[in-house]
Amino acid sequence: MSTSIAPWFEHDRFGMFIHFGLYSAAARHEWVKNREELTTAEYQRYFDHFDPDLADPADWAAQAKAAGMRYVVLTTKHHDGFCLWDASNTDYKITNTPYGKDLVRAYAEAAREAGLRVGFYHSLIDWHHPDFTVDGYHPQRGDSAAREANAGRDFGRYVDYLHAQVRELLTDYGRIDYLFYDFSYPGHPEGGKGRADWRSEELLALTRQLQPGIVVNDRLDIPADIVTPEQYQPVSPMLRDGEEVPWEACQTTNGSWGYDRDNHDHKSPDLIVRMLANSVSNGGNMLLNVGPNGRGEFDPTDRHILREVGDWMRLHERAIIGAGPSAYVAPADCHYTQAGNRLYVHVFAWPMGHLHLPDLAGKVSYAQLLHDGSEINRVVHEAGTEGLTTQPGGQPAGTLTLELPMRAPSVALPVIELFLTDQRNEVQP
Repeated sequence: MSTSIAPWFEHDRFGMFIHFGLYSAAARHEWVKNREELTTAEYQRYFDHFDPDLADPADWAAQAKAAGMRYVVLTTKHHDGFCLWDASNTDYKITNTPYGKDLVRAYAEAAREAGLRVGFYHSLIDWHHPDFTVDGYHPQRGDSAAREANAGRDFGRYVDYLHAQVRELLTDYGRIDYLFYDFSYPGHPEGGKGRADWRSEELLALTRQLQPGIVVNDRLDIPADIVTPEQYQPVSPMLRDGEEVPWEACQTTNGSWGYDRDNHDHKSPDLIVRMLANSVSNGGNMLLNVGPNGRGEFDPTDRHILREVGDWMRLHERAIIGAGPSAYVAPADCHYTQAGNRLYVHVFAWPMGHLHLPDLAGKVSYAQLLHDGSEINRVVHEAGTEGLTTQPGGQPAGTLTLELPMRAPSVALPVIELFLTDQRNEVQP
């Protein structure tokens, strides 16, 4: 695992993403301006009526903490260019809406008060800025006049604006632990933007200068601290140039990052828990998104999911927080995480009566179900053991068999905690 990244990141493992902005009022996905090819004039109605009077960053932080999360990442600016803070270099900001308050400042203070680490998401893209050139992702990509107007736009002036906003956010809002940039697309066939366009090396240097030790993702089109697979779940460690790298699965509760009123394709809490365990077992984190509605509250379904995940985390946190992958190889339908001399068996499919664990004979001093601390009996298989009438056999030498209750525990994902006598195969997070 990485030795240069801030140690907290590979310890904390689980965070909350919050996408919030003008698109929350539209309630049709955070890319609504792009999808519907809305002009700036058409999109203005959301600015004119934006008043999230029920937005309570302290409640957001409390829900994140109760769900077992250790850090939070809020969208300071998404691709539509709207700023959630009192930005000094634009009028297109939350303090000029009916709401009238700096939400980023309130969020940062609330997260710190709750003991959570503070992260910012900041879009490199800005469909509102007059010097941001129209390309294949721009809402006006189909407007020939808008494309022709690119000749009069000064993209360098936009990039100066972008850098100035990052400087302000990383100077005026206290300690920032994580900056999630989004995103680069240099190979887009209809015009893209990448490291040279954003002046990424300069921007990354500025970020590290202003906030030493900050964690930065990989979307500046240059390597940084972590890689960020989005909307898919890796099944093995993530690699860069053949070497394992820290990573974070970026996931949503329902496939949309911003509030999407009519999208009810929510993941079940037990699926989310399995995704989290899968991430940690492969050396990764998980950042789970919630998109507050137009009044600033989490949707009731999202609240329910967070509560259910929190119920599981309350009982199983030590199999996730401070844990990482193990050098031991888990059997089918199981994933291992490990912290020190404790090996955690996440049982994705509950077997009938017995669970066979290869290469663990003589290496486990005690076994228990994690949710209630109840002991599990163990059987060691010697070489050549045959399966008899009522005794399981046919396992390779060195196999440890756990004798399990017939019914799976009533938790989203059962976890067995094994106390190891030998830490030589341990992989520290």
